[in-house]
Amino acid sequence: SVALFLNARVLMKKEGRRFSNALTLFLGIFLLILVINQIINPERLLSTSLQPLYAGASLIVIYFFLHLTNFLTAYMLYQFNRPKYNQDFIIVLGSGLINDRVPPLLASRINKAIEFYWKQKAVTLPPKLVFSGGQGPDENLPEAEAMQIYAVNNGIPIEDTLTEVHSVNTFQNMLFSKHLMDSLKGNEYNSIFTTNNFHLFRASLYAKKAGLNSQGIGSKTAFYYWPNAMIREYIAIIVMRRKFHTFVVGTILGFSILITLISFLFE
Repeated sequence: SVALFLNARVLMKKEGRRFSNALTLFLGIFLLILVINQIINPERLLSTSLQPLYAGASLIVIYFFLHLTNFLTAYMLYQFNRPKYNQDFIIVLGSGLINDRVPPLLASRINKAIEFYWKQKAVTLPPKLVFSGGQGPDENLPEAEAMQIYAVNNGIPIEDTLTEVHSVNTFQNMLFSKHLMDSLKGNEYNSIFTTNNFHLFRASLYAKKAGLNSQGIGSKTAFYYWPNAMIREYIAIIVMRRKFHTFVVGTILGFSILITLISFLFE
């Protein structure tokens, strides 16, 4: 908890005091509550009839702990992905501009694609870089065009770049980029995508959903930013299957309430 509190302080100092930057703070508070709960052991203070509710809440915590373990395992496995240097396209996922310029987080994604581009070009034909990102309401140009400018300024020939300027989220990044690549190569091509390492797993799920057979490679993330980003990713993963998780939590709560009511009736 102390480490999470310190991380929240550093993150908000560097990135600003926003709700999205306070996730490590909230997690730290939650873990502190769990520690206090273990020390106090409120179950012994509850009447026998109310204990099923406490047991149900504990079971929900265990459920999400196992789900989180699965998420972290998948995250770790995706970090070891090493695509072959036979790609036709590299999709670079957008993440927003700041003052119409490529910020460091997005630059790291582009740099990862540029690095792969030159390594492949050293052994065979270079891939096309597909910059994917639409135009936000506070932006004067699409993200894809800003990314293209950044790449060209860093040595990539403009003829080896493509832009997809309509997507507004990761799923559309994948879907619209697939449409663009299909229009050029049919279904006979190899592709990968670049994003930040914390985003790899979820982006891969969206690629599969879009019908795109594409592996991902992740750029490094500043250490102070990583914990908060991982929490945000985990929340997003839960939201992707919110109906299923709502069903599981609802079922556990339903049985807990039912057993509690039965206990009251026969107490």
